[in-house]
Amino acid sequence: MSDIPPGTPPALPAALPMPDLRDSFPGPFLVSPHVAAIERHTEDWLGTYPLIGSPEALRALRNITSRGIARTLPTADIDSLFLCADLFLWLTAFDDTCGETAGADDLAALVRRSGELIELLAGHHDERAAGEPSVFGAALRDLLVRIEERATPTQYLRITAHLRDNLFGILWEAHHLHTPGRITFRDYRAMRPHTVFVRTVMAAAEVALGYELTRQQRSSAAVRELESAVANLAGWINDVASYAKEAADEGPIPLSLPTLLMREYDCDIEAAFRQAARMCEEEAAIVRSRITDLTTGSVGESADHARALEAVAASYVWHIEHSRYRT
Repeated sequence: MSDIPPGTPPALPAALPMPDLRDSFPGPFLVSPHVAAIERHTEDWLGTYPLIGSPEALRALRNITSRGIARTLPTADIDSLFLCADLFLWLTAFDDTCGETAGADDLAALVRRSGELIELLAGHHDERAAGEPSVFGAALRDLLVRIEERATPTQYLRITAHLRDNLFGILWEAHHLHTPGRITFRDYRAMRPHTVFVRTVMAAAEVALGYELTRQQRSSAAVRELESAVANLAGWINDVASYAKEAADEGPIPLSLPTLLMREYDCDIEAAFRQAARMCEEEAAIVRSRITDLTTGSVGESADHARALEAVAASYVWHIEHSRYRT
C-alpha cells in the first residue's frame, strides 16, 4: 500500500464520478414549509451569537442549514426546526472557525476552546466562578437550556454525549490534518460519523419529533444497522461532495474518503472516486433495506425512527448539489 501523496492535492479531472443514489433515494424529498422562517431565525440567532465573521461564509452556512434542516425534519414543528438549525449551525461554525486548518495550526488553542464547552456539556459550569463566556460558550449554553426543556433526561444525556464526541472528532481531525498518512482506513471509517455530526442529528431528531426508542428497540440488529449505514452514508457523501472545493483551496491534501482510498488501493483520484461512489451506493441500499424492514406493516417507535432516519439520509443526499461544495 503506497503512502498518501504528499503536498498539494492531485490534479483533478474535469468531472469526478459521483454516486447515483436514485435507486435508494429517488426523491422528490419532503420539505418543511418553514424554510424561509428558519433562515430568518438563524439570521437573528447569529446576530445574538456572532459565530462567523465572514458575511459570505455566514450566508452560505445559513442557506444550507435552513434548507438542510427543512429536509432533515420535514414534519417537525417550527420551534424544533429552529432549535435543530441552531444546533447544527453551532457545530458547523465551531468546526469551520476553530477546527480544521485553524485547529491544526494551533492544537493547544483548540483544546482550550473545547475545555470550556466540555465543562458546559458536563453540567459542571459554575457561573459564579467563571469569567465571561466565549461566544461559542454562550451559544452552547442557550442551546442546552432549550434542549433540556424539550428532551427527556435520557435524550438530553444522549445529545450531550454525542456533542462531546463531536468535539473530540474535531480535535482528532485537526490533529491529523497535516499528516493523513498516520490514519488507517479503519480508523477513518470509525471516526467519520463524529466529524460529520450525523449521530448528533439523529439524536436531535428523536427530540424534535417527540418519540424515544426503548433500550430493546435501540439494540435491535435492524436499528443498529440502519443507524450505522446512515452515519457512513452521511460522511461519505460529504466527502465526495466537498473534495473538489477542499482540493482547490490552498492547503494540504484533504483528509477525506477519496484520499484514504487512493492509499488503500494505490490508485489515482478518479479510481478512488469510483470506489467512493460505489461505497455510497451500497450503503444507501442498506439504508433503504433496513427502512423497509422497520416500516413494513409496523407502527410504533422503531417505525418512527426509521422514517426519521430516512429524512436524515435524504438531507445528506440533497447536500451533494449545494453551492457550499462548489469550487
